[in-house]
Amino acid sequence: MDRNVQKIGVINLIALLLVGIASAMVAQYAISASAKVGVVFLAMGVLVTALSCFQMRLAAREQLESLELDELKKGPSSSALFASQEAELFPARRARLQFDRYFVPGFTLLLFFLQAGVCYGLWRWLPNASPIAPERATLGMSLMLLFALLCFLLGKYAAGIARLEGQRLLQPGASYLLLGSVVCVLVVVAEVSAWFGYLRLDPILARILCVVLGLIATENLITLLLEIYRPRVQGQVTRLLYESRLIGLLGQPGGLITTAAQALDYQFGFQVSETWFYQFLEKALAWIVLLQLAVLWLSTTVVMIEPSEQALLERFGRPVEGRPILEPGIHFKWPWPIDQVFPQRTREIQTFYIGFVPDPEREKERTLLWTRPHFKEEFNLLVASRDTAVSASANPLAAADQAVPVNLLSVNIPVQYRIRDLHAWVYNHAETGSLLEKLANREVVRYLVNVDIDDIMAAGRLRAAAALKQRIQARADENKLGVEVIFVGLQGIHPPVKVAPDYEAVVGALQEKQTNILGAQAYWAEKIPLAHAEATNLLSQAINDALTKVTTAAAEAGQFANQLQAFHASPSVYVQRTYLETLVTALKPARKYVIGPTNTQDIIWMNLEDKLRPDLLDVPVPAGKK
Repeated sequence: MDRNVQKIGVINLIALLLVGIASAMVAQYAISASAKVGVVFLAMGVLVTALSCFQMRLAAREQLESLELDELKKGPSSSALFASQEAELFPARRARLQFDRYFVPGFTLLLFFLQAGVCYGLWRWLPNASPIAPERATLGMSLMLLFALLCFLLGKYAAGIARLEGQRLLQPGASYLLLGSVVCVLVVVAEVSAWFGYLRLDPILARILCVVLGLIATENLITLLLEIYRPRVQGQVTRLLYESRLIGLLGQPGGLITTAAQALDYQFGFQVSETWFYQFLEKALAWIVLLQLAVLWLSTTVVMIEPSEQALLERFGRPVEGRPILEPGIHFKWPWPIDQVFPQRTREIQTFYIGFVPDPEREKERTLLWTRPHFKEEFNLLVASRDTAVSASANPLAAADQAVPVNLLSVNIPVQYRIRDLHAWVYNHAETGSLLEKLANREVVRYLVNVDIDDIMAAGRLRAAAALKQRIQARADENKLGVEVIFVGLQGIHPPVKVAPDYEAVVGALQEKQTNILGAQAYWAEKIPLAHAEATNLLSQAINDALTKVTTAAAEAGQFANQLQAFHASPSVYVQRTYLETLVTALKPARKYVIGPTNTQDIIWMNLEDKLRPDLLDVPVPAGKK
């Protein structure tokens, strides 16, 4: 192998190492997450380029060995010299083959684990990464532009040498240099965005780079698996295992156009790439892409605000004087990133939930039971209880040491609110919605530990909802969130699902106990007045009977005295009158028939059957003749 190619490989290795160290220092200085992730690509490039340089050295030794053997074959004693085994004559070739067979797959596997592990660690670290420092962006973007230019020049030169002279071992280092140039440009874009006040682009680019790193690791694993089952053909030149096609595509996107042209030529059966339209498209593709990007950039001058929204207009990160809030409709502004619009749903009632995670499927159920989960996830909260196990009067010391009795309760509380002050909502806090949810959760927890479980599950529910609404609104006003709490509902309060059957058993026992108590009270309320009334009735009856007996006896005594005087006055008349009165009394219930004439021979038939009613007689009796 040409020594110049080896020198180029060493230069690429040194360049990647120096740029990687310098980029790490810049990333630490500028506190840029995308720059820190980009350093990983440069570090991977250093490892791959170092391996390719070592492989270049092995290939050069093999080539030198082949030349020396060719010279020895021309000598007079070449036949005796080459009679030994071929393996002893080509030690450099044997070393290169063993290196390709064992070390390169092992290095590729190690590279996969390294890339996958770093990707996972960076993905977990990014949510907690510090924001980029805009005041340090100027120096950072200047140095990263210099690194991008250096990597581009060296990578482009190495890629050209590798393509023209067929030096495939030079290609991995060139690809990583070109990829380092692209990464440096992306970091510059993030630094420029931060300098204009837009800090969100840096973590977004960092996550994109993490995804690319994960794809490269996946590609290395797939390539290694395919290499294991690939058929070996003697003399066939294989692709390097550690050379990533994805990195080559990202570093040299122009190769994608060439590959597409070759695919079109093969598909249509003629040279599509030689037509005037394709050549024009290939030449003007950059301008077409730039024109589309320009149109896309100019489209950011028009913004449409929905009817339920209001938006904040910022220019270089500061509210625009005269028009800080955009009302619903179409508005014009300076293109991004000069002017930026942040819409918020200020005319819409927004909702968040405390104590549960909604489940759209389970919300369709009409019957809600304590023993079945209602939502995707429910959280148990502590609630106070009035029941005490130790009586303070019986044992004051034990009552003082006893913990406050508590219970677990599942609450489903939807909280609805509306943004009242857009400036306070956006500028006073970074995550206002999350802060409002945390404040509401804190107030719910504080309230529940101060109320009785039986009270809040029964008559105190509406009172609890009103109190929670007032408390949440007060905390929101204290923190200047700029919101108005519209509604706080306690739509579901029940014991945890796991203990709901036992709780229902306890409630059932309490209800049965109360039913028995009320039944006993009803029986008491019925029997006691009834007994009093019966006693009063018996006493009154006894008094009445006594009065009747005494009065009757007195009357009979007085009547006897009068009868005695009447008997002494006229005994016969008295006896006859008494007899008739007795006869009248005795015969009064019987029906009597009086037959007047005695000198007739008429036969009188009398029906002596008793009639139930006088009007049912066969012969009506005239009035006055009974």
